Amino acid sequence: MALAGPAVLGPGSSGSSVDETVAAAEGRETSGLAAPEDDEEEEDGRRGRGLLRWDGFSAWLHCVCVVGFDLELGQAVEVRPRPPHPKTNICYLSFPDSNSGCLGDTQFCFRFRQSSGRRVSLHCLLDQFDKDLPVYLKKDPAYFYGYVYFRQVRDQTLKRGYFQKSLVLISKLPYIHFFHTVLKQIAPEYFEKNEPYLEAACNDVDRWPAPVPGKTLHLPIMGVVMKVRIPTCHDKPGTTPIAQLTQQADTHISVVLPTVHEVDLFRCFCPVFLHSQMLWELVLLGEPLVVMAPSPSESSETVLALVNCISPLKYFSDFRPYFTIHDSEFKEYTTRTQAPPSVILGVTNPFFAKTLQHWPHIIRIGDLKPAGKTLDSKPGTGPLIMRVYTSYKPYLNRDDDIIRQLQKGVQQKRPSEAQSVILRRYFLELTQSFIIPLERYVASLMPLQKSISPWKSPPQLRQFLPEEFMKTLEKAGPQLTSRIKGDWIGLYRQFLKSPNFDGWFKTRRKEMTQKLEALHLEALCEEDLLLWIQKHTEVETVDLVLKLKNKLLQANREHLPVKPGTVEKLRTHIDTIILALPEDLQGILIKMGTT
Repeated sequence: MALAGPAVLGPGSSGSSVDETVAAAEGRETSGLAAPEDDEEEEDGRRGRGLLRWDGFSAWLHCVCVVGFDLELGQAVEVRPRPPHPKTNICYLSFPDSNSGCLGDTQFCFRFRQSSGRRVSLHCLLDQFDKDLPVYLKKDPAYFYGYVYFRQVRDQTLKRGYFQKSLVLISKLPYIHFFHTVLKQIAPEYFEKNEPYLEAACNDVDRWPAPVPGKTLHLPIMGVVMKVRIPTCHDKPGTTPIAQLTQQADTHISVVLPTVHEVDLFRCFCPVFLHSQMLWELVLLGEPLVVMAPSPSESSETVLALVNCISPLKYFSDFRPYFTIHDSEFKEYTTRTQAPPSVILGVTNPFFAKTLQHWPHIIRIGDLKPAGKTLDSKPGTGPLIMRVYTSYKPYLNRDDDIIRQLQKGVQQKRPSEAQSVILRRYFLELTQSFIIPLERYVASLMPLQKSISPWKSPPQLRQFLPEEFMKTLEKAGPQLTSRIKGDWIGLYRQFLKSPNFDGWFKTRRKEMTQKLEALHLEALCEEDLLLWIQKHTEVETVDLVLKLKNKLLQANREHLPVKPGTVEKLRTHIDTIILALPEDLQGILIKMGTT
């Protein structure tokens, strides 16, 4: 296992870097990669931009790892420059299971939980950018993503005749397509040129602009320039604005990415598109789901496609694109002493066919047939043979129109990208039809603006009452936007019990609470506070200053959605009030913190 210089030197590694989770992995070896020195001119340029060494790198990646398999030493672990630690997921997750037989180059993704009790120091700008991202692309502070490029080729110079190594990018950012593209650019060359090449690639990443949502970014990496745009929460769902920006030819652009996070949806759903709507329901309701696949690339692609199918709704339960028996959550997720948890697992080890046979919903890619009710699918033209094993009865009637549309595309040999666009639009419209009635009802829980008084605490949101919501569906339900018939009310009742509803409602409640705080702050700023202090005592005035200072801190900390100029107006009010107080009180309030 090799940790690149940024893993040691970057801000992302301070406190508890991922290398502290990299340890005793059976048969895996590690070596260190030192960070190159900056020349003075480049260092001066960084200081001019307010950046430290590896700040640019840490905005995109936490660290870079190299995982190798030592056939001669067997169970030998060597970690440089830091000593080994007792637990690890990364080493095992970075290699396909031995039964996978992945010859050549393989790419896949995994996701793992951050060690409990640890906090990772992240690039400070990331938190600012997070507020502008769609909810499904926001960082989850409890998880890292690992993006893997694995190579296994015959090599007669080695004892057992095979070269096996993985290049792994560890990041908090769920930009699957983007990081897989980065690996395609650097991994093949790295396997030929080794550490100096990887060192140079890390330096390129360190010079990238910050991952600002909504901006078109040009990212050079080892002689190639990638053009990307990270979506914002203000984008219309289902659109790719960068496609409109690429009509003008850019001679220096080598790779244009229309998306940073989406997977090939149709390729994953093609073998079971007859059941795609049922799978959408299972994901929406947070049902336990396991994908058994012959390789980590197929398991991770399928899991990510499932999570993506309810977009723009975020999947709030845990999901593991590639899960192994060595994972620290293995016992937690495979126990039979309680019902399977709300999680989507992607597995490749045949051991799971027995261990997880009690799970209620299984997608099988391959030939083994676990016991249970089978929904056999037609393989179509996709490369995968997939079966769904479940006794679940969908709430909604199957939409035959989308099936005919996709079947026609298969017959006409329509490109997979075009089929994915059709399927993604279908899922988007289905999810929006489902969520709009909820959005409409939740908006009605917001107090009227006229009830907000600057001299009282902001009013509270009304309580979400399930039965009250159900009554709204008769006149304002999904039938207004969807042609699909079925037991929508039954689907809503089940959804209200799911982790996805819990996560969605907590997010919406937080947003609306912040809106109330912003409106309260704006109401305060519109008051004549100098007139107010003339009618009140010094003690009450000092109390007001302290409350206004807290409001100011809250507005900056939580990025409250206030009108432009409101924060500056509040600062001016605070300064004006302080200057109206006696000098001794002015000194005390100024010492308590600058405004």
